[in-house]
Amino acid sequence: MTFQYQPLANGISTDHPVPDLPFVDDTHIPLDEGPEAIEAVGRGAGNGMWGRYDNLPDGAWHAFTTDPIRHDYGWSVRYHPLHGRTVLLMSDNDIASMHSHWGGSELLFRAGGYWWDGTAWYRPGQIWHPVHQRNEHRRVTAPVTVTAADLLDASADPTRAYVAKVANFQPGAGTARTWIDHLALWARTQNTRPGALPLERAVVNLASPELAADQLIGTPEVAALAGISASTLRSYITRGENSVPMPQATVGGRNLWSKPVATDWAEARRRSAEGVETMLAAGDEKDLSPGAAEVRARFASRFFHALWRPAMRKRWVLRSRNETDVQDVANELAWSVAANLNELIPAEPLSATVRHAVLDVWSDSLELQRRDPSFELNSFHLSLSVPIAKMLDWYIRHDPSWAMITLREIQYEASSRLGISAGLSGRALRRSLSMDGKLDEALREEYLDRVLAADEPA
Repeated sequence: MTFQYQPLANGISTDHPVPDLPFVDDTHIPLDEGPEAIEAVGRGAGNGMWGRYDNLPDGAWHAFTTDPIRHDYGWSVRYHPLHGRTVLLMSDNDIASMHSHWGGSELLFRAGGYWWDGTAWYRPGQIWHPVHQRNEHRRVTAPVTVTAADLLDASADPTRAYVAKVANFQPGAGTARTWIDHLALWARTQNTRPGALPLERAVVNLASPELAADQLIGTPEVAALAGISASTLRSYITRGENSVPMPQATVGGRNLWSKPVATDWAEARRRSAEGVETMLAAGDEKDLSPGAAEVRARFASRFFHALWRPAMRKRWVLRSRNETDVQDVANELAWSVAANLNELIPAEPLSATVRHAVLDVWSDSLELQRRDPSFELNSFHLSLSVPIAKMLDWYIRHDPSWAMITLREIQYEASSRLGISAGLSGRALRRSLSMDGKLDEALREEYLDRVLAADEPA
């Protein structure tokens, strides 16, 4: 999921202020009492309020709650025992989504989704890693962490700043020109707050060559990297489609991205389901994949020969254009598809796939017995997952002979490799097929009676 959520203000009790955002009084939220107390403000309070917290490794946690005064706002908090806490005021509609982004190693976000884990800076996560089950962590080139101590100097005047009250806070209040004064006022509070991080460790921003103003690129350049038009990219942004990353900056209403972020987005598009489908369909007039194009060509040829036979051509005359004759033609064409099902789904490779899937499930079930020798395995413990049971049922209904071979090989390997008796494996297969199959019960049982092996008498 691409980072897309924008905080409205900093809580005055934050350790890591977001630049150019105002500071809002958060002392009515029990930030120092732990995540349970924050959750309790909104959870079960009614009136559209909500709250939640989750513990993280190493004593860290994150929490959110609807503000008890302004229910259209909410507070999102991320705490780490070494790196302090971030406190953000957000739209109440965004706090749950923000919570999901803070469930990993991300401690804070800057510059449109760049994030910091306490040690290193990373670009916005866009490339899914199937093994780690998260977006890839791609480090920023030559990053410099900018702290509050780096920014504050003698020109900052806290008397020109203020801390807003949530009751009358309005998003978008201009603070950018005088934000250094607001930072100075926050710093004065920070220096007196128990447990607050020193200003030298209060992270405000990130600097990097790739984020330099002259290195950022606009909509036309990003679109070119992705192989689309600028108007298409603008429509994606307007409609919230295709996971377009947040811009790193907006200057004069013009969105600007770092080139590495734009390049990562283009790569994510190429590696997406839509991207690989487009790649494999390249050159086909109907954008079909190679396999689908082969099916089309094969049946187009078969249909042509069927329809062009002299006996069939007679049906093209006007008097034969009636419902009965058209149904006869449709039935013949449908038969040619059904009779050649193996050309669509190869029976032998499917047999091996189903067999290994069933045996893999059963092998996992046997782990229970290995851990506890007194555990008595029965057919319930060998139940197949719903997708595998449905696939096996489909196989029986569409190719009974190959399904028979598959079921018998399953029973053989279950006995020889896993030590599961024929009777037990048969009962397990019957149970799964009865629960998740479509075949008529009487027909299914007669089929399985003919196909499955039973235990031989002692």
